[in-house]
Amino acid sequence: MHPYLSRFRAHIELLRPPLAPMDLAMPAAAALLAVYAVEGALPPLFPFILASIGAYCAITSSYVYNDCCDIDVDSIAMPDRPLPSAQLCRREAQLWSLFLFLVASAVALYLNPESFAVLVAATIIISIYSSWAKRNTPFSWIFVGLSFGLVPLGVWLAFEPAGILKAGPGLHPAGLMLAAMIAITDWGFTNCDASRDVAGDREKGIPTTPATYGIAATARMVAGFWIIGVGLSLALGLAANLGWLYLAAAALAGGWLLWQNLHFVRHPTAERGERLFYQSANYRAVLFAALITDVLLRAGLGLGA
Repeated sequence: MHPYLSRFRAHIELLRPPLAPMDLAMPAAAALLAVYAVEGALPPLFPFILASIGAYCAITSSYVYNDCCDIDVDSIAMPDRPLPSAQLCRREAQLWSLFLFLVASAVALYLNPESFAVLVAATIIISIYSSWAKRNTPFSWIFVGLSFGLVPLGVWLAFEPAGILKAGPGLHPAGLMLAAMIAITDWGFTNCDASRDVAGDREKGIPTTPATYGIAATARMVAGFWIIGVGLSLALGLAANLGWLYLAAAALAGGWLLWQNLHFVRHPTAERGERLFYQSANYRAVLFAALITDVLLRAGLGLGA
C-alpha cells in the first residue's frame, strides 16, 4: 500500500468508523428535534448539514485526543491501533485532533455563540477525562457523560437559542431531556468500553471502575444507567410530541438493549462488555434513525408540535 494511503487510512481509523452511524445520527436527530419540538417544522438544510458535520468533528476530535493519551494502554489491549502500532506519531494525531476541533469551532461560531460556548465546555471536560481523570479516579466516566451530554445540547442551541448569548425562545424541556439521556447512557457506554480494556488498565495501574471494583459490579451499574436511559428515551418522545414510529422503535430497541444488559450482568466478562459496547452504539444509531424518520414524516404531514 502506498505510504500516503496508509497514513490516510490511519487518520480515518482514529475517528472510530464503527461508531460513525451513532456519531452522525445523534447530531442530525438533535437538530431536527430542536426545530420540530419548538416550531413544528424542519431546520434549514444548509445549517442542518453544517451542524451535523460540526458535531461529528467535535466528537471525533475527542476520540483522537483520547488515543493520544492512551498509547501505553492501547499497546496492550489494542496494539494494532494507529498510534501503538506506529502508523502515526503522537504529534500527527494531536494535530488531527486540533484540526477537527477547529472545524467544529468554526461551525459553532457561525451558527450560534451559545453553541460554541457549549462546545468549549464539552471539550474542556473530555480533555480533563483523557489527560487526568482516567488515571486518577474510578469515576472518570462522569466526565465522559457530562461532555457527551453537552453535544446534543450544543446542536439544539445552534437552532433554538436559549436566550443567554443570543435572543431565543428559551430551552425546551425536550432539549434538557435529550442531553440527560445521552449523559446517563454514556456512563453505561463508557464503562462497557472500560470493561474490555480491564487487563491493560490493571497492568498500567489505571483505576477505571471495572479495574477497581470488577466487571461484575460494573455490569450491574451499567444496567442501571441503561434502564434510566431507555425510560428517558420514551419520555423524550412524549415531551417532543413524537409519533408512534419513534415510540415503537424506542420501546422495542430499548427492550432489546436491556436484555443484552441482563446478559452482561449474568456473564460479566471483558468480551461480553466489548460486545455490549458495540450493541449500545448500534442501539443509539437505530433510535436516532427512528427519531429522524418520525420527525421528517410528521413535519411533512403537518403534524408538528
